[in-house]
Amino acid sequence: MGVMTTETTRQGFPSMSCAEETDLIHAAQRGDRSAFATLVELYWPRLFRWLYHLVHDRHLAEDLAQETFLKALANMERFRAGTNFRAWLFRIAHNGFANQVRATHRRRSALPEDLPDRDPGPVDTVCSRETLAELAEAVNRLPTDWKAALLLRVEEDLSFRQIAAILDTTEETARWRVFKARQQLLGEWPKENV
Repeated sequence: MGVMTTETTRQGFPSMSCAEETDLIHAAQRGDRSAFATLVELYWPRLFRWLYHLVHDRHLAEDLAQETFLKALANMERFRAGTNFRAWLFRIAHNGFANQVRATHRRRSALPEDLPDRDPGPVDTVCSRETLAELAEAVNRLPTDWKAALLLRVEEDLSFRQIAAILDTTEETARWRVFKARQQLLGEWPKENV
């Protein structure tokens, strides 16, 4: 199959070219476990991070991410080449999260210190830890649907169309949820931080 060249996104997540990803997907669909393992390595950090922001429990986020990849492996033949693999994975993860919410109430905990994070940029350097903690608390208070849409937009840089596909809603509703989440955050944010 050749050596895959990986780069990193602006959030510090690994990435590769569309052609390389397509080759991996086709190989995984033919049963190549190492190709699927490479896809897991590529998408695990960002999927885990998104799930963690939703459930606030490291172990539950890991369980949901593992479930997502197991379901993806079991259904690789159903994935249509040429469509967005990342959106497909996040859709599977969202369904698992929705099932988890229906089954039990989420347990909330503080963000662990060892949560995978991107390289700090100038904004991160300027923002104090206290300000980031206040922002995290404000995001945690958002309704789940708004928070899911906002995090997909901000953390994953997905389009509203992709967010709509993941959350099983219309593009307009996805756009509205992100707007309402931002509006609520601005309304709650202390005036001295604006």
